[in-house]
Formats: sequence, C-alpha cells, structure tokens
Amino acid sequence: MNTQLSRKNSLVLNYLVLNSSVLKFFLSMIVILFLPNSLYAHCQVPCGIYDDYARVQKMLEDVKTIEKSVSLVSELSPKNDPQSKNQLVRWVMNKEKHAQNIISTISDYFLTQRVKTDQKDYAERLKKHHKVILLAMKTKQNASSEHVKNLKNSVNALLIYYPEHKH
Repeated sequence: MNTQLSRKNSLVLNYLVLNSSVLKFFLSMIVILFLPNSLYAHCQVPCGIYDDYARVQKMLEDVKTIEKSVSLVSELSPKNDPQSKNQLVRWVMNKEKHAQNIISTISDYFLTQRVKTDQKDYAERLKKHHKVILLAMKTKQNASSEHVKNLKNSVNALLIYYPEHKH
C-alpha cells in the first residue's frame, strides 16, 4: 500500500513539476517578446547615466561623415570604372548609416529620455528635435551639401539644451 501511495505521489509531483516548467517557459516567452518593447531606453535598463553633450557631439561627427560622403558621391558619380562605382555605393551606404544614426539618437535617446512634456518650452524643443530628424532624412534622400549644412545647423541648435558639462 505504501509503495502504491508513494508511486501516486511521485506521479502527481512529476505532473506538477512538468506543468510548472511549461508555465515558466510560457511566462518567460511572454516577457522576452513583449517587455523589451515597453522598456526601451538608450541602454534598455534604464541606467540613469546620461551625457547629452557627448551625444550631440557624436551627431555632429555623423554630420561631418555625411558631408564627406556627399562630397565623394559627387566626385565619384561621373566615373564609370568598377572601382569608382564600388566606392560610390559604399559612400552612399555610409551616408545612409550616419543619417540613420542621427535619427536613432534623436528618437531613441532625446525624444524618449530628455524631451519631457512638462518642460515649459516642450513644443519648441520637440520642433527642433523633429527638424533634425527631417533634415537627416533629407540627407538620406539627396546628395546635396545644402541639406547637410541645414542638418549641421539644426544639430548645433540643440546645444542650447545640452551644454558641455564641466566636472
């Protein structure tokens, strides 16, 4: 009798452990699939470590790279040799990447972390940040130094909100 009861208890225990593991698996999958989207921050923790000035400087570095890319696209465009065509494609891709870096920095960092609805100049800040996104998009769509100049001016205009922090 004890052996039979022990066997039944063992089966029940195994059933509970198995169902618990299955439940844990499904709960883990729900967390993995849905939680990262709702908690996204620049480092996805959020860590509370911010260096706004450094991010603006990085965007200005991206602008310089876009500027060089536009210049080389113009220089390489008339050439028909395979090497020039290859380099042309690489510079266009480079321009796209750095413009996207700026768009991502504004939308994933500044608009989600630093531009707050309770700021007295919220609408002005939002417009200035949005302008940077639009101008970065323009540099992706065009190989015009005028768009790059406008982008550089717009990124520089953000420095009033994010001055260099002296330690």
